[in-house]
Amino acid sequence: MCGIIGYVGKKNSVPFIIDGLKKLEYRGYDSAGISILQEGKLVTVRAVGKVAELEKAALLANPKGQCGIGHTRWATHGKPCEENSHPHTDCTGEIVVVHNGIIENFLTLREKLSSLGHRFKSETDTEVIAHLIEENLKTACGATPKERLINAVRKTNGEISGAYAYGVLWAQVPGFLLGVKNQSPMVVGLGKDENFLSSDVPAFLKHTNKVLFLEDGEMAELTETGVKLLDKNGAEKPLKPVKINWDQKTAEKGGYEHFMLKEIYDQPQAIEDTLRTAQTDFGKLLNLNTRELRALQQVHIIACGTAYHAGLVGKYYIENFAGIPVTVDLASEYKYRCVPRTAGTLAIAVSQSGETADTIGAIRKAKELGFKTLAICNVLASTLTRVCDATFYTHCGPEISVASTKAFTSQLTSLYALALFLGKAKGNISEASFNSLYKELLTLSKFMADAVKIEYDVRHITKRVYKAPHFLFLGRNVNFPIALEGALKLKEVSYRSAEGFAAGEIKHGPISIIEKGTPTIVLMPADSLFEKMLSACQECRARGAFVIAVTTQEGARLAKDSVDKTIILPYAGELLQPVLNVVALQ
Repeated sequence: MCGIIGYVGKKNSVPFIIDGLKKLEYRGYDSAGISILQEGKLVTVRAVGKVAELEKAALLANPKGQCGIGHTRWATHGKPCEENSHPHTDCTGEIVVVHNGIIENFLTLREKLSSLGHRFKSETDTEVIAHLIEENLKTACGATPKERLINAVRKTNGEISGAYAYGVLWAQVPGFLLGVKNQSPMVVGLGKDENFLSSDVPAFLKHTNKVLFLEDGEMAELTETGVKLLDKNGAEKPLKPVKINWDQKTAEKGGYEHFMLKEIYDQPQAIEDTLRTAQTDFGKLLNLNTRELRALQQVHIIACGTAYHAGLVGKYYIENFAGIPVTVDLASEYKYRCVPRTAGTLAIAVSQSGETADTIGAIRKAKELGFKTLAICNVLASTLTRVCDATFYTHCGPEISVASTKAFTSQLTSLYALALFLGKAKGNISEASFNSLYKELLTLSKFMADAVKIEYDVRHITKRVYKAPHFLFLGRNVNFPIALEGALKLKEVSYRSAEGFAAGEIKHGPISIIEKGTPTIVLMPADSLFEKMLSACQECRARGAFVIAVTTQEGARLAKDSVDKTIILPYAGELLQPVLNVVALQ
């Protein structure tokens, strides 16, 4: 998740912007930059790496001005380098933009603008915004440069699609900063003789706790004397600021107790952002490799830890929709086992960071065997993405918590989308079925938004079981890997003993470790295997287990006499339900 900070006031903006960028470092980034309006001209300084590197460069350049913007970049389009760092300018060098989010149609817009004579200096989607504003200013109406800028930005918003929030400076309108929001966060800090624009409250919290949260489609005009809020039609709206009472550390976590909890709540947006590019990106991969993909005979999924569990779920997805046999390997094992050199093999490496040594080593082995390779990864230009033939990026932003949450559900979502595209390419599912299934997938973020609301139900149950020395997690079919993931999460964050099993296997030994009161978390939505899971509950209770069912409304009704507690989730369908079930375990 990129970071934005803008300042307009009576003081030199540079210290405010550098300090704001430091406060946004917790969001993760690969480069940073600032643009300052100095004596009617924009001075831009950018650097790859830490904000400290930008600070050194800014000391050398020594820009000074009362209005400026800054940005920390988490790369999504174009590798991390100074040219791709924000802020980005138009052809004249008088318009500068910082941006969070994804412009879905940037390639189409870039081609159109290039044909009109615009010259691009970066690989980013953001630069398109600056050039579009430049182009639209040529025909924008307005009695003053400020009015023309506002109208040009409004027209630009109508031409770009995707999730975005951005800030704009134009050298011809000194002391004026414009902010735009659509499906990406943007807030305004209201100060005395100074105002702030940012992607997050911590960037300016030490200067003001009076905050205006922008809604989708809104624009904010900032000057040193005040802030004006406009709706998408340009009509002024009343300001409704709120007072933030968080300290700095709490603010960085969005008011949540810790980063893991925040990232659990980030998941609806992470899934939505990942799916925003899935149809285009997987489509490109298939179009580039249609013949090879149709000739696929097998898929190897390679990963470690939580990503390995995502791969296990992906096996169910790909075999179900594409009919291609799938093996899932721990990367540390794949590197050393004898892997047959089989034609028509696609090796898929799944990793949040793209820097896991075992996964990189395993995928290099797959390449040496002549396999086509695909990375599903969250970090642009990471080692894994450079090694693989192609990459699909999950767009869940940096994951600060060691225990993975939003990266895992974004990986599941990506593998489901890939399975649909493979199924269509292989002719295993029709175009009509593909469209219907993909439409269902696009509703997943809405279900997830409801799923994260179960926190307080879970807290109540936790008080009953948290002292237990040992926990069991049970699931079947596509929920079996989720049971493994639940056990891993509990071990990671509590250091308690926890094991995950396929529910049909408990009678083959695991049931012997159940004692009176052993918490046993059973994944049992009301689907085709519900009755078998009900039998597993009864077996465990007969041994004295304290059975907690993660289920749906209908499942809770049917299981009320066979379990001790229930956690009720919305039902998203048999194959998508695991993405919701894991939220309860997180």
